[in-house]
Amino acid sequence: MAIGLGPPELLILLIIVLVLFGGAKLPKLARSLGQAQREFREGVNDEDRAAGDSSLSESKPKDS
Repeated sequence: MAIGLGPPELLILLIIVLVLFGGAKLPKLARSLGQAQREFREGVNDEDRAAGDSSLSESKPKDS
């Protein structure tokens, strides 16, 4: 199920966002969304690294 967002729909969405938040608050909103996305990606990467580290330690035979 794909959501078809073409240019007319995106333009309407932009107008709605402008009306709701105003032109002065849009840069702050965009900055906070970018920071949230960056933090989310870092968290996902950290979890992947932690999961990869634990799987590596489990697969290596331990010397006694």
